[in-house]
Amino acid sequence: MKNTIVYLILLSSVVVSPSVFADDMPPPNAKPLSEIVRNLETKGFSPIVEIDFDDSDGWEIKAYRNNQKRELKVNPLSGEIISDTKDD
Repeated sequence: MKNTIVYLILLSSVVVSPSVFADDMPPPNAKPLSEIVRNLETKGFSPIVEIDFDDSDGWEIKAYRNNQKRELKVNPLSGEIISDTKDD
């Protein structure tokens, strides 16, 4: 039972908005989202609280770093952070 609760808490720590499953889809040669998330976490972005994909901007990710909420735009092909701004 405890393992199930911990798993549900971990699973709920990343919210993928419904638009990820809508018309805006990453290109077929995009890096897997799990790899992009793992890369961001190794760079100190945690928790990741929202992920959205936009055809024109790539991945739009809201995450915390140093207790400050950040809004990131990430290239879906390279995984490179295109922009990192403070999110109020």
